[in-house]
Amino acid sequence: MLRVENLRSGYGKVDVLHGISLNVERSECVALVGANGAGKTTTLKCICGINPIRSGSITFEGEPIHGLPGHLIVRRGITMCPEGRQVFSEMTVLENLEMGAHSRVDDSQTKDLDEMFELFPVLRQRAKQSAGTLSGGEQEMLAIARALMARPKLCIFDEPSLGLAPKIVEEVEQTLARIKAMGTTILLVEQNAAMALRLSDRAYVFEAGEIVLHGTGQELQNHPEVSKAYLGY
Repeated sequence: MLRVENLRSGYGKVDVLHGISLNVERSECVALVGANGAGKTTTLKCICGINPIRSGSITFEGEPIHGLPGHLIVRRGITMCPEGRQVFSEMTVLENLEMGAHSRVDDSQTKDLDEMFELFPVLRQRAKQSAGTLSGGEQEMLAIARALMARPKLCIFDEPSLGLAPKIVEEVEQTLARIKAMGTTILLVEQNAAMALRLSDRAYVFEAGEIVLHGTGQELQNHPEVSKAYLGY
């Protein structure tokens, strides 16, 4: 579904990605793990058209998407749940969800709203409440639901557990597992490597803008370098 080949990108004169290549197949959950500053989020921004690439290619369903603006990439079927949630704090929960469906031209948004309220009951209770008044965990659920309202073919999650209490992190993991079980294709960046590897079918380990390891989630959980550097045992 998604193929990234020899991707190079950066900021100003600084190179961040040094020729990375990866792929995501339909209905897979693929995780990118690594230390802060390793290039994971930059990769996501390139895929979503937020950050320009310097060389290489990004194809989605066989068609090149590098160089396209972000709104056209969303229309192709890629959405992102961003790091730090970034909900529209002055808008209500319902308005945030409606914004998630902004690029759609079909008439089934009401049905999808009901599905989101079934998946996240707390959002139904808070539907008329300003998003900025929600707790961090509730905002994360809203950000996830907003991304799903676009009916994405590929849903990208950037650090969904960041800054959340351990109990809420467990809820986020369970939510992602349910989304995966629904057949949604997922690309996941997550600092909690143990969680990411439990969820993922395959994973790539980033180090200083390069991919240094690749394997199934189970293989990397058992890899001595990964377990020592990221899993704490």
